[in-house]
Amino acid sequence: MPVADKTEAVMGAQWKQKGREISALKRGQLFGKLAKEIIVAAKFGGHDPDLNPRLYVAIEAAKKQSMPRDTIERAVKKGAGLTGEQVAIELVTYEGIAPHKVPVIVECLTDNRNRTAPEIRVLFKAGHLGAMGSVAWMFNHVGIVEAHHPEKTQDLETVAIEAGAQNVEPVTDDMAEGHIGARFFCDRADLDAVSKFLKQAGWNVTTSEMSYIAKNPVEVTDAQRTEVTEFLNAIDEHDDVHRVYTAMK
Repeated sequence: MPVADKTEAVMGAQWKQKGREISALKRGQLFGKLAKEIIVAAKFGGHDPDLNPRLYVAIEAAKKQSMPRDTIERAVKKGAGLTGEQVAIELVTYEGIAPHKVPVIVECLTDNRNRTAPEIRVLFKAGHLGAMGSVAWMFNHVGIVEAHHPEKTQDLETVAIEAGAQNVEPVTDDMAEGHIGARFFCDRADLDAVSKFLKQAGWNVTTSEMSYIAKNPVEVTDAQRTEVTEFLNAIDEHDDVHRVYTAMK
């Protein structure tokens, strides 16, 4: 199993760098988005983060943003059905073209798709050169698990094979001295199993999610990139928008 080229493998994933992903959002809006992810993760995987990798990652993300512990616990209980409240949040996906013919996929967590759909449609139209339309065929829909291990001698290819991942690439950003980091790619159906294997093998899982990877990234100029970024920012700031994927190189 070859180790993937880092530059090519992450093309088309979430368009913002991880460290900047939520810097522009107001704290209240941020907490609302994080709470939705916790609720959905608990709803589909149970309330125990040790047995639910998606919930574990969601809780850790909330902690990093200083979300109050009681807010986190309330979201977990709500999602797991322990509060008696009915959880109606669902994942809805919209596809379209950003300015300069850049394919975009927008994932929303919403309790009212009849409200969300027209609002997302308006945001696409507001981009002038943007439009909604089918672009999913331009992406590969895969599972991605990011993790790091305190023993730098780990052989990534061996670990990937044992975990059931189809590919792996090294991750070096913000890595502690002596640690090794990796991004594992797998079939969507294997995401939970790969995450659990890595955790049991001593890896600290920091990301466990479905992702869209562009098959043929679109080249843009610096000026065009600015326009596309403004368009994506407007969409990303909508309360129901969970993740935004693009084929911009």
